[in-house]
Amino acid sequence: MIERNIFQLTFFALLIFSPYLFAQKALPQSSQSEDLVEILKSDELEIINQPGDDSRRVTNGVFKHKGALLYSNLAIQHLSSNMIEAFGNVKIVQGDTVTVTGDTLLYYGNTRLAIVSGKKTVLKDRKRTLTTRKIEYDMANGIAYYKQPGRTVDEENVLTSKEGFYNTATKEFTYYKNVKLVNKKYTLTTDTLLYNSITKWSYFNGKTKIVNKDGTVAATKGQYNTESTQSAFHTRTTVDNETYTLTADSLVVDGKTNDGRGKGNVVIVAKKDRTILNGDEGYYWKTKGYSKIFGHAYVRNVVSEDTMYIRADTLYSFENTRDSTRKLVGDRNVFIYKSDFQGKCDSITYDTADSVIRFFRKPILWSDQHYQMEADSITAFLVSNELNRMLLKGKSFVITEDTLVRQFNQVKGRTINAYFQAGNKLKQVLVDGNGESAYYAVDDKQKNIGLNRVECGKMNLLFEDNRVRRIAFIGKPDGKLIPPSKIKPAERQLEGFKWRIAEKPTKGKTTWQEK
Repeated sequence: MIERNIFQLTFFALLIFSPYLFAQKALPQSSQSEDLVEILKSDELEIINQPGDDSRRVTNGVFKHKGALLYSNLAIQHLSSNMIEAFGNVKIVQGDTVTVTGDTLLYYGNTRLAIVSGKKTVLKDRKRTLTTRKIEYDMANGIAYYKQPGRTVDEENVLTSKEGFYNTATKEFTYYKNVKLVNKKYTLTTDTLLYNSITKWSYFNGKTKIVNKDGTVAATKGQYNTESTQSAFHTRTTVDNETYTLTADSLVVDGKTNDGRGKGNVVIVAKKDRTILNGDEGYYWKTKGYSKIFGHAYVRNVVSEDTMYIRADTLYSFENTRDSTRKLVGDRNVFIYKSDFQGKCDSITYDTADSVIRFFRKPILWSDQHYQMEADSITAFLVSNELNRMLLKGKSFVITEDTLVRQFNQVKGRTINAYFQAGNKLKQVLVDGNGESAYYAVDDKQKNIGLNRVECGKMNLLFEDNRVRRIAFIGKPDGKLIPPSKIKPAERQLEGFKWRIAEKPTKGKTTWQEK
């Protein structure tokens, strides 16, 4: 024991008074060219001589290497390999920014790789802290890697994952497996996440979900800014909240307003009134309750188990937040399809509050009950999702196909009100102004007795099975009954007659499934 103490005192004297001489004698010739780890201080130092390994045992030592400081309760410094094993209260301080603490340390001086382990291994970098069980820290490049569950905390976010990298130079984190990012505004879960703590942008890949108080985003690839809450998604993505769902092949969303812009097979679902908008590209402004969609655009509105389809070059949707109703507007090349009537026009509006559809600019409507209606503008009034009345204004023309006589009954005038009964059957037609009619009269035995041609300012026609059963005239009518044998071809049609049933839209055409 006395001999050992004398040896240690002699060693410290040599260390204090002749550091250069000690280095020359203690280190192998092959290590002199290396950048060796330097001991700054220690409470106790012991030289361990083993075959092929010159080592130092350092108690409560401080080491310095490439500007970094290494602390521990106990360390073994292997001089030949320039490597340190350290135990107890391990700490690495690199510059004025990065600190790593743990229970044990393996430090390879030649490569500057530090492996820090412990029950709680912590890397602190100014405003953020990484906590895990084991960190492999490449001090030359400033990259920390962990293979065990880790937790990163900064001023706004908490990020957890099973595996990850942190670049202390660029302040970028890369997380893998069960990644979760939580802050006061939202929670993001994904499989792979690259997060830049300076720019606040997160880039994710894999099944991803972002949840905040206003809704949920489901995606597989994209980017998200944790500060501005701006986001961009590059694969099929869905935004879902209490009022609507927006899905598209690519999507950009403003997290503060929840406004969104989608491209590629866009589907916007308004939940409260079961309205669905489809198209190639669409926009949604949540604060305004306003949607716009175009490119193969069409809308589906489901009411009472029946669906109405409206197609247009551009579709607009306006929400009424007071009663959750909606106004739909179709602009240019409009087709409409419903099980009991179909039509086309240049523009259309549909208000779900009063179930009123307005057709503008050369509208024409048909029904499976063999009628056709045209006017400068047409307004359709629905009751319980069934057609109740149509108002035709300007150059109004109503044609019904009489399947018994295989001819067409016709009524035209300035303004026409057409009323319907159950099953969308024409019940009554009121003509106001410049009224003209051409209809076929039949007797009680369903035999054709002739063609009635009547002109009168106002008319009231009652229909049954698409035939005129009764007619009343207000004013002085000018008319005649032409027997079947004397009907000339030109007399069978009123001026402007054109049966356009071949133009009637199908469901497939209205939904862009057919040309």
